Amino acid sequence: MIKSNLEKLVEVAVSGGAAHPCACKEEHVAYDGGSILPACFSGINYSVKVGDPAFDWAGAEGVEPGVAIENCCDEANSGLVFAACVGNEAVIVEAAMEGKEKLKGMPGTVTGKTSCGRVLVHFPKRIVDKLCVGDTIQVRAGGQGLALPDYPDVRCMNLSPRLLKALNPSEKGGQVRVPVTKLIPASLMGKGTGGTLPFAGDIDIQASSPDEVKKLALDQLRLGDIVAVKQYDATHGGRYHAPAVTVGVVVHGAGRKAGTGPGLNVLMTSPSGAIDAIITRKANLTELLGLQ
Repeated sequence: MIKSNLEKLVEVAVSGGAAHPCACKEEHVAYDGGSILPACFSGINYSVKVGDPAFDWAGAEGVEPGVAIENCCDEANSGLVFAACVGNEAVIVEAAMEGKEKLKGMPGTVTGKTSCGRVLVHFPKRIVDKLCVGDTIQVRAGGQGLALPDYPDVRCMNLSPRLLKALNPSEKGGQVRVPVTKLIPASLMGKGTGGTLPFAGDIDIQASSPDEVKKLALDQLRLGDIVAVKQYDATHGGRYHAPAVTVGVVVHGAGRKAGTGPGLNVLMTSPSGAIDAIITRKANLTELLGLQ
């Protein structure tokens, strides 16, 4: 195992309720000039889970897998979204529906977070089918501040100790070797680039060029895929930088709005390119974390 500061990380409890979906009251223009009526396919999602395709969900803009949670207090929600890291354990602590006491204590796993202020949690389908909007889920949040002392030019974020161990990065030639499913060019990074949200939001892979989607087989991306973005640095907000490499996880699906597409949470980034991305089909959260 690569040297890290895991023993110095702080864990805290943060929580939120299963969110309610929202919808836009007016049509928007799609990248191709067509019209869309975007809805927030978020909340308790019965149909889409981590491991499913990131593309081709009917009418969906940025579909979010599993259960999206948020805190009704803005300050507390900021803490929830910042502190929760991919791979953290979550647990149901309050279930409203009568006869659902057995849901209390059921464990889940954080699989991502979005720039709209929601944390995404995976539960087995039998649990998702019994949840209600407002049910409270607590996250044992830990991972922010994770560092690799021998690689000061590799910055980690949103990466839990559990996921770091599952990725099992190795070392070779002064680089950290990380498994990924696909390489993405920096030219495709859209919404979120230039912002300062890599610790508390996502950056979209633009899917508004059908030619590039076909050329790079982006439509084969799955929710939960670990991918690398070449020539892209997210140390202080997303930017093009020729030597850089960034590794992230696909947290939400594609859509038809210009500049948007599957969203990434940054896990590691290196402005000097001290990350070596190794292609493997098994670099998905379902395989890495044993999600059912």
